[in-house]
Amino acid sequence: MLNFIKNFRRDEDGAVTVDWVVLTAAVVGLAIAAYSAIETSSVGLITAAGGAVTGQNDF
Repeated sequence: MLNFIKNFRRDEDGAVTVDWVVLTAAVVGLAIAAYSAIETSSVGLITAAGGAVTGQNDF
């Protein structure tokens, strides 16, 4: 039993998995933040363009 506990304490396979999970969550969070910023900016741009087109006179 003592050998099992020593081997379990030295085993780092699970630690690598936790690192990858944290890194993946950070990348997904950054992607969501970037998408939100791009979406907000594009909605404002489209609204401004629509207003400019609507204000033009037809000849």
